[in-house]
Amino acid sequence: MNGQLWLLRHGEAEPHGMRADEERRLTARGEQQSTLAGRALVALGVKFAAVLASPRVRALDTARLAAAAWGAEPTVHPPLASGSGFDVSDVIDVMAIAGAGARALIVGHEPDFSHTVRGLTGARIVMKKGGLAVVRLEGGAGELLTLLRPHELELIATAAT
Repeated sequence: MNGQLWLLRHGEAEPHGMRADEERRLTARGEQQSTLAGRALVALGVKFAAVLASPRVRALDTARLAAAAWGAEPTVHPPLASGSGFDVSDVIDVMAIAGAGARALIVGHEPDFSHTVRGLTGARIVMKKGGLAVVRLEGGAGELLTLLRPHELELIATAAT
């Protein structure tokens, strides 16, 4: 399994209890975080062979807003749904979809993402809402290349304009 796995946590969402968890929507701030994340990825010149998203509204909307920056449409990937236990074993499927040596962007939830990064790299991270982690994959191991908070993505996005 070779390539790069880019993990984007959904943007800020409505509080728990407003509606069923799978239906929680992004707040205005979450929409802005998602749009800026997409603009930052464009500014970085990154191209993805696959953009996969959790079917939960907040994550799918994050993926759509981000991918709109480069004219892509995400694919729903049910294993990314919060609580499904997305982990290292699921990364193999994601990279098979993207292709050997490719970059894949996945949009989903905590704590799945921090657990996946730890399983791949040994790094203990905290994924902020709207944050991004990048893992280089080689064989069965991974290396954490970067961890960006939403504010850092905003700086990248606005510096490019």
